[in-house]
Amino acid sequence: MLYVTTAVCSPAFLIDGKMATESCDAVNMDPDMELLSDEELEREAESFKEQGNAFYVKKDYAEAFNYYTKAIDMCPKNASYYGNRAATLMMLCRYRDALEDCQQAVRLDNTFIKGHLREGKCHLLLGNAMLESDNSQAQQEVKNAESILEYERMAEIGFEKRDFRMVVFCMDRALDSASACHKFKILKAECLALLGRYPEAQSVASDILRMDSTNADALYVRGLCLYYEDCIDKAVQFFVQALRMAPDHDKARLACRNAKALKAKKEEGNKAFKEGNYEAACELYSEALTIDPNNIKTNAKLYCNRATVGSKLKKLEQAIEDCTKAIKLDETYIKAYLRRAQCYMDTEQYEEAVRDYEKVYQTEKTKEHKQLLKNSQLELKKSKRKDYYKILGVDKNATEEEIKKAYRKRALLHHPDRHSGASAEVQKEEEKKFKEVGEAFSVLSDAKKKSRYDTGQDLEDDGMNMGGEHMGRLQCVRSQG
Repeated sequence: MLYVTTAVCSPAFLIDGKMATESCDAVNMDPDMELLSDEELEREAESFKEQGNAFYVKKDYAEAFNYYTKAIDMCPKNASYYGNRAATLMMLCRYRDALEDCQQAVRLDNTFIKGHLREGKCHLLLGNAMLESDNSQAQQEVKNAESILEYERMAEIGFEKRDFRMVVFCMDRALDSASACHKFKILKAECLALLGRYPEAQSVASDILRMDSTNADALYVRGLCLYYEDCIDKAVQFFVQALRMAPDHDKARLACRNAKALKAKKEEGNKAFKEGNYEAACELYSEALTIDPNNIKTNAKLYCNRATVGSKLKKLEQAIEDCTKAIKLDETYIKAYLRRAQCYMDTEQYEEAVRDYEKVYQTEKTKEHKQLLKNSQLELKKSKRKDYYKILGVDKNATEEEIKKAYRKRALLHHPDRHSGASAEVQKEEEKKFKEVGEAFSVLSDAKKKSRYDTGQDLEDDGMNMGGEHMGRLQCVRSQG
């Protein structure tokens, strides 16, 4: 005999999207049938059963179901009719209804082995795995039940450890035997959402909602996917609907609260940024980041927003760090790569900037991105040459007069005569700097050479040898000094 010790986790069966109001065995008797004798009713019932069998063999399960139902109408106390209709319902994947027929069959005839076996199978398919049996034919079902229980236990441990991949694996194995268990499907879908596999999670939840549009767990998972994809308004609608179906749904309530709080805090930060209140915006974005660590997409945007604030506050290293955090959360986030690349440019980390712009251009081959990449490559090339502006100690926008003045000052500072009494090592170093000053001035004081230098082009050799011209100029500078 087969015993079942847990309740069915699948919801009531829906027909054409509406809740069924009659059980399979609660069918009205045709008034004309009441005039027939018991023997005539039995013959009619057997005839309907045989026709049902014929349709079952042809795999026309809908018609088989109709004829088995007619047989039950004739003889509602015949266990085998319920057993046959249960088998048909199982082929139609209507496991909850099949379970009810199996239970009615064994109530009518406790020795009906097929009824017990099918009842156990329905429980397994619905995820109710605590089965016992003293029947040899049911031993495989008992083994399957034990496997399901073990996978369920492993999934519970995995969820506690936030090992969502393990949970998905366990639920897939459990669903091999319990293919109709909504509880297992929902847990799998929730973990898929937590892993960022939103289309898969949406698909599982949608399949359940097609059968049961009031399933609060499935509504919650649908909302969770939208929430994690930063569609917060739509997500809240699903959370509210889930709470309407199940007011005590703690996960839906928490997710709804987080979604509303996250949206409000982010909007406050955006408002402060637009008003130029960057310190306040930074604080608000930081607060928003503490609301839900699981919301990867929204948090990536928050980090990027905070990086923008950091760049406005000239906290460029902090901005770079925030962009890196955003990219770690969402490797496809182009805006974060662009923001970080600009920060690298501003801090003269040109190799890093080129790397980010290359990533952007590989992903989105636009004219704008191509130009940004070319600019960064040019700055990288320029950075590997001598920085003549730095040698003279002037800004890149220095005027001709400022360049001359700086040249005189640096040339006098490093002139060999000034260090004639120094050690050989010092004299050699100062002579090198003196030549670099002359080299820098010869380029920056020549409009054409300066233009080529500023645009990263290669400079011609002529004019780069300082020779007597530079020394003569310095003699003049010394006499002026």
